[in-house]
Amino acid sequence: MRRMLPWRLFVALALIVISVVVIFPLGEKIRLGLDLKGGSHILLECVDTPEAPADEDAVRRVLEIIRNRIDQLGVAEAVIARQGERRVLVQLPGVTDPQRAVEIIGKTALLEFKDENGQTVVTGAHLKSAQIQYDRLGRPTVAISFDAEGAKLFAQATTLNVGKPLGIYLDGTLISNPVVQEPILKGDAQITGRFTLEEAQNLAILLRAGALPVKVEVIENRSVEPTLGKDSVEAGVRAAAIGIVLVFIFMFLYYGSLGLVADLALVCYVLFFLAIFVGVRATLTLPGIAGFVLTVGMAVDANVIIFERIKEEYRAGKTWRASIEAGFEKAFRTILDSNITTLIAAVLLFSLGSGPIKGFGVTLSLGILCSMFTGVWVTRVLLELLAEKIRIKGAN
Repeated sequence: MRRMLPWRLFVALALIVISVVVIFPLGEKIRLGLDLKGGSHILLECVDTPEAPADEDAVRRVLEIIRNRIDQLGVAEAVIARQGERRVLVQLPGVTDPQRAVEIIGKTALLEFKDENGQTVVTGAHLKSAQIQYDRLGRPTVAISFDAEGAKLFAQATTLNVGKPLGIYLDGTLISNPVVQEPILKGDAQITGRFTLEEAQNLAILLRAGALPVKVEVIENRSVEPTLGKDSVEAGVRAAAIGIVLVFIFMFLYYGSLGLVADLALVCYVLFFLAIFVGVRATLTLPGIAGFVLTVGMAVDANVIIFERIKEEYRAGKTWRASIEAGFEKAFRTILDSNITTLIAAVLLFSLGSGPIKGFGVTLSLGILCSMFTGVWVTRVLLELLAEKIRIKGAN
């Protein structure tokens, strides 16, 4: 058993150091959800038009395109969920300007190039990329490029319209009307206009994500204040701290010096949990705080099972080190079985739930995995390291 201690101790220490580096400063690393941070709440509805009915396939495509647009906005842990047959709920934590959000996610964004007779010669269906660039005067423009088929169509259109205007329309509104100076054969073009930088950025996002297949109407659009507020957040953190302290006290009073080992393992658990939470870029919500408080108690469960097994082995006449080894071996299956069943429930909550339910499922899942590791690894390292100096209360 002692031959395995050095490398186990090294792994445990390395993980502790990595965790500390990852999580601090904690206030800048933890992402807060809509209920803690506030943001924008938008409800959209797909509507039928003569050109495009809002059928099942169209609604699915709307969801995917809106998700792509929000990803390019850089909003952390946005909620995009379907409600009913035709409605889409969008929640954007930290976005305090819902009007700008609607301008990006609610526009159809149908790009069309029309000749002077109003005939559409090329559409954004063949668009490959759209990026911000600046002209010679430093004004923002949007540089676009087409795929092979689009480049061919655009070459034909510009060849036929040399010396004539070729209007660029977005959702039927003229945004630029340049005169074609020469054929454009490589499928590259530039959309110019009196854009502000934000307008150019919004246009580029819309074009990259693609046009919505059906018309979308805004049913609800509002800015959401943090529903819990600073006081409620502090209360949740305080509850977690109190829970940890009470667990510390209980383990020491019930198990004596061995309980201190469990307390040290619990400190490691908190560090590992926060490091993984930050590492996977999860978002903290009120149900997430509740899930963390719950997993604090679960993290100690493994130690309680192990300690009771050790007591049984020691009372049976084994040496202290032999009791520790046997206790871990016999407790492992019980710990694994109990945590696996809870983990399955947590995964289902994450997979089938939405919004706050997902937050609870994330913290519960991470807590279970971390508690198993600290219980069967960190606690064992500490016991092997301090075996000669500690004894368990009630083992005699």
